[in-house]
Formats: sequence, C-alpha cells, structure tokens
Amino acid sequence: MSYELRAPPRGLEESFTVATTHWHALADGRAQCDICPRACRLHEGQRGLCFVRARQGDKIVLTSHGRSSGFCIDPIEKKPLNHFLPGTPVLSFGTAGCMLACKFCQNWDISKSREVDTLADAATPDRIADVALALGCRSVAFTYNDPVVFHEYAIDVADACRARGLRSVAVTAGYQNAAPRAEFYAHMDAANVDLKAFTDTFYHDICAGRLQPVLETLEYVKHETNVWLEITNLVIPDLNDSDAEFDDMTRWIVERLGPDVPVHFTAFHPDWKMLDWPPTPAVTLARARAIAVANGVRYAYTGNVRDAEGEATRCHECGASLIERDGYAIGAWRLTDDGRCNSCGARCAGVFAGPPGHWGARRRPVRMSVEP
Repeated sequence: MSYELRAPPRGLEESFTVATTHWHALADGRAQCDICPRACRLHEGQRGLCFVRARQGDKIVLTSHGRSSGFCIDPIEKKPLNHFLPGTPVLSFGTAGCMLACKFCQNWDISKSREVDTLADAATPDRIADVALALGCRSVAFTYNDPVVFHEYAIDVADACRARGLRSVAVTAGYQNAAPRAEFYAHMDAANVDLKAFTDTFYHDICAGRLQPVLETLEYVKHETNVWLEITNLVIPDLNDSDAEFDDMTRWIVERLGPDVPVHFTAFHPDWKMLDWPPTPAVTLARARAIAVANGVRYAYTGNVRDAEGEATRCHECGASLIERDGYAIGAWRLTDDGRCNSCGARCAGVFAGPPGHWGARRRPVRMSVEP
C-alpha cells in the first residue's frame, strides 16, 4: 500500500529530509523500502504506509528527521519499563506515522497522521540530548509512534545521548527487517516490544501485519544484544484473551527468551476503529498474569489498572516484595544498589544503578524552543 506524496510548503519539509540506506531499486522502476516487512514499493512522489518514508529523486528518504509530534518527560515505568532505572524521568518523543495499521491504536492521532503539521516541534539530536541532560533525565525514549519508521533520526539521537552519558529506550512493535534491526539495536540501551498477540490471524486481521517478524526481533534483542528487554501484551476481550493464547505465549517467552524477561499485560480501552469494543476487565489481566507465573515468567505485571499485587516486583527466589508500586510511583524498595534482594541476596534481573529515583507519576510537557 502507498500514498500519494502531498506537496509540502516550499523549503519546510526539505530541511527535515535525509537519505536512507535500507531500500533497493526494482526492475520495474519502483524503489522498495526495506526498513520493515511491509516492503512498500514506491513510484516517484509516493509515500509508504508509514507516511514519513517516501520516494524522492530515485531514492527512499526519511522526511521527519529533526521534527517531532511533541516532547514530554514521563516516568520510565510508563513505557512500561519496570526493571530499567526505576523511578527515573525519561524524555519521550515521537514523530508521525507507523508501519502497522492496528485498529485499536491508542496513539492513532500521531501514528496514523497524514498531516505534516502533526510534526509541530523541531529539534536536532544534540538539542534533544542537551535538554534531557539539563532537565535531569536519565534516558530518552522513542515512543508515541514507532521508532522503526524514523530509524535514522532515532539512531542519531541515541548517539548524541550516549555521548552525554544518557541511555536510549525504544518503545516498538518490533516489526523490522533483519539488517535495519541489527543497525538499530546497536544504538539502544533498553526496549519494550509490543507483542500484540500470539496468532498470525490477529496480526493479519487487526494490525495488517505478521507475527513471525516480531518473534524474530524478540529473539534477536534478547540473544544478540545487550539491550534490556521487556514485553507488553495489550489484552483485548475476545480477540487475544484466551487461556490457550496466554499459555502458548508465555511458554514461548520462557523457552525462547528465558524467565527473566518482564511481561506486562495491559488493559485495552476503546479507541480509534474499535470504539464499540468493551474495555478489558481487571480479572482478565490477573488471569493472564497467573498463567504467566505458572509457566515460569518471573516478572509478570498488570497495567492500565490499579492492582497492588500485579504492579509489585517479587524476588524469584524467596518471594519477598522487592518493589511496591502505585501506578507509576514507587513505594517500598527492598533492593540493594546493585539490584539484589535484601532478604536472600538473589539478583533481580534488570538495570539498576544505585537507589531508585523519585520522579513518581509526573508528566511534564517540554518545548524544544524554550530553554530548560
């Protein structure tokens, strides 16, 4: 699928357009984008499904390098990442567009935007890293829409952050091809991959995608990189909430990724093309979590609901409560500075650097045009 390229105001979009490398020319004169399995084949003047990658001048370009749909400081737990620098603030941003077409998308105004004006804030990679550092953030997150589609911009920001001692976080559906996947994760420090379901039928009918490339991304990140990995599964009533699917998914996670990868079962709320669908009952999330724990997942969580037990981190050895949470705020903390249980000394899997932060549940919008 492709979209006709709209002519932007002269001189505006050109300044945010950069050449890309993950594409190749076809014999019929089209150019194929190779950033994701969708493989959009474009004539001159067409955009891919993602909107931000386009055919211009006999090559595929990224048209959103340096432009964002907005910046905000969030708690790292909102990504969600429960085992990566807990309690710390993360500067979050996205661009526009997405390579999938999920009917339930909860950021559809950004991910499915076809308007250049959605990209309302501009910032160079160095500016983003400098602002994040000045505002006390420990990391920068590529989120709201999928960083796979703004691959080059995300990598440049990650490199600027790394030069200043900041970490980079990808919040992604994991729908990537092998070569860009390897390039991308060489620059990341943590990722939350959205495993939307565990059937190809769901991916085809609801997301216009396929399951296998996501599984390949999960295995690659876990076994071929040092990137900290967590998984989110948005649970939708009657579509991906059966005991059998939870069982198959969590058995695969333990067998192929190991027991230490945290899994977040989060509640769906009606949005975009599924406004008539019911929200997820809390009891369904509790059931998913129980199945995951029974199958050996050491860190299984519930999200988008208040659930003290489902939000807590427990020691996999002695069962002691290690981290208590209330939403995005950390309560009791029973870990050593290097992430060991205070009771038995077992190591809690994750990235811990001293005591937890105290950012809490605050959300602070940031304008790059304003000095921090």
